[in-house]
Amino acid sequence: MMARICGNRTGDCRAVSGRAGARPVNPVRANTPPVYRKSVDNDALAFSHLKDSMTSPLPSRTATPMRTVLTTLARLFFVLVATSATVAHATELKLGLAADVSSLDPHYLNIAPNIALSSHLFDALVNVDASGKLIPGLALSWRAVNATTWEFKLRPGVKFHDGSPFTVEDAIFSLDRPATLTNSPGPFTTYTRQIVDKQAVDPLTLRLTTAAPYGPLPLDMSTIFIVSKKAAQNASTDDFNSGRALIGTGPFKFVSFLRGDRIELARNPDYWGEKATWDKVTLRVIANNASRTAALLAGDVDAIEAVPTADIARIKRNPDFRLEQRVSWRTIFWTLDQAEHSSPFVTDLAGKPLAKNPLRDPRVRLAISKSINRPALVSRIMEGLAQPASNLVAPGILGYNDDLKVEGYDPAGAKKLLADAGYPNGFGLTLHGPNNRYINDEQIIQTVAQFLSRIGIRAKVQ
Repeated sequence: MMARICGNRTGDCRAVSGRAGARPVNPVRANTPPVYRKSVDNDALAFSHLKDSMTSPLPSRTATPMRTVLTTLARLFFVLVATSATVAHATELKLGLAADVSSLDPHYLNIAPNIALSSHLFDALVNVDASGKLIPGLALSWRAVNATTWEFKLRPGVKFHDGSPFTVEDAIFSLDRPATLTNSPGPFTTYTRQIVDKQAVDPLTLRLTTAAPYGPLPLDMSTIFIVSKKAAQNASTDDFNSGRALIGTGPFKFVSFLRGDRIELARNPDYWGEKATWDKVTLRVIANNASRTAALLAGDVDAIEAVPTADIARIKRNPDFRLEQRVSWRTIFWTLDQAEHSSPFVTDLAGKPLAKNPLRDPRVRLAISKSINRPALVSRIMEGLAQPASNLVAPGILGYNDDLKVEGYDPAGAKKLLADAGYPNGFGLTLHGPNNRYINDEQIIQTVAQFLSRIGIRAKVQ
């Protein structure tokens, strides 16, 4: 695989980021809306714990300059719809989700849909607010004791869903557990491997020691959800998926899970934080864009996420709907595989693999970046609901660099760079990417392939 499209929402690119890429090139930030029924506005906003995490991604934890950034999704949209005052006082909220949840084990697979669901069933020691600021979760405070030691003061009086108290032992167990899931395709050990020692100073004080000075540790702690040691000590991922071990401290309790169809949650009346408005929440998986919008229009669901850009104008014209949008942290980018000396996915124009991988040359990688018309992606594919971005991550995320500027569209300059690198006639390249995982992802991939063809790179999409 020589070029792959992925997103930097927490976990999304972790599973595919093993391939090295180019220096940061320019992303495009995009917009993906939610919509609300007007008569449920107040309840929907009160239910912000669910809504926020379903519509806005958690921040990316690192900003590695090893990928070619092409596009960023910047505003998320959510739609709620209602037509009668009685709905505003309903006890159930039904949401249409764009992506399925593959596992209920909060430590098994580090991808956004799973993380979003886990955030309603579990809590982390540290939370991240909408601006990217670290705020207390199950830890009230944290401090650096010395260069390699952090101390976390835990929140007293917190209970798990089964009524058992949350203690430092649960936190230590939860930090140890990701390393035991050796079959994980996207492990959470990225956020725990810096820790070499864990100490229970007292029932509500946790001390963590790292092998070397490591400032991002509090941020990493926002990604590890705390499970009940009592419930999970001998539990497998299957035990979590069945609900047997699904005991957290979050605002909702698990009711049922039917993979590919729905997840049902019930309000946790003993939650330590702000109580949820809704007694019951049903999350319906409706991956097809048209079907998700149709379910909203028919009143089968009260809200949908990832509103298709093609439907936004129609929804805005309907007085019964409210479209809510805001800047997101989603970045769409390409991972270029310049680490390999040769690849079957980089060929000459006749389709024969090249002995030397052109992507190892920075001039070729820069040419690819210059060939991409980001404003055209914004206006034609994203219908104005995006913006070019200059970094792999969004502003406010660790590693964002204000000095980086958006790469301009310059096909002539791109052709010259290819010629200077020894490829005046271009070469063949296979582009791998998802279909219906991100907003308009297939259209973005096909359009980028057209841009590449204009500078002599014959791109094939898979």
